[in-house]
Amino acid sequence: MLALFFQHKNFMIGILGLLFSSIICQIVLGVIYHRLIWETEHMSTTTNKSLQQLKLKFSGCRQINEKISNVPVFVDKFISRIRIGCFPLSMIKHLSGQLMLLSVLVAGIGACLGIIHDEGFFSIAPFYLVSFLGLYGYFAVSSLVDISGKVNILRINLVDYLENHLANRLEQTELDMQLVKPEQKDKKTAQTPAKNTDNDNLPAFSSDEMEELELLLQEFLL
Repeated sequence: MLALFFQHKNFMIGILGLLFSSIICQIVLGVIYHRLIWETEHMSTTTNKSLQQLKLKFSGCRQINEKISNVPVFVDKFISRIRIGCFPLSMIKHLSGQLMLLSVLVAGIGACLGIIHDEGFFSIAPFYLVSFLGLYGYFAVSSLVDISGKVNILRINLVDYLENHLANRLEQTELDMQLVKPEQKDKKTAQTPAKNTDNDNLPAFSSDEMEELELLLQEFLL
C-alpha cells in the first residue's frame, strides 16, 4: 500500500496538504471563537481590543441615538467583521471548505490520470482511500469544533451583555448626571449671594485700624 502511495507521491502530498490545511483552519477558528466566548463572560475586565471597541461603539451610539432599536443586528455586524489580521473569520471558514473540495478535485484528477494510463484498480485506490479518510476527518473535526454553535453562543453572550448590563449602566449614569447637574447649579446660586452679603456686612476698617486712624486725626488736628 505504501508503494502505491509513493507511486503517486506528488499527488498524495498535494491532497494531504490541502486536507490538513482545511482541518487546521477549522481548529484555528474554533480556538478563536472559544477565546471570544470566554472573554464575553468577563466583559467588564476584558482586554480584547475587538470587544473593547464594541463597547465603545455601543456607548457612542447610545449617546447619539439614545437607544439602539435592534441590538442583535448590531451584534451580527460586529461578528461578521471580526478579523485575523486583514482576513475576516468568515473568509477563513469558507477557505476551509474550499481547500477540502480542492483536495477532492486533485484526488479525482489523479484517479482520472491513472485510468487514462491504464493503471489497475489497486494503483488508483489510494486516491479514493485518501479522499474518503480526508472527508471523514474534515467533517469529524467540524462537528467537534462546531463553529456555528460557537458563533451562536458568542452572539447570545454579546446581546445579553449589551441589553441587560451595559445599556442599564449607561441609563443609570445618564440619570445620575441629570440629578447632579441641578444640585451643582443650586449650590452655585446659593453660594454666590451669601458671599456678597457677608462682604457687605463686614466693616470697612478693623478695630485696630480705627484706633490708628483716630490717633492720626488727633495729631493732625493738634
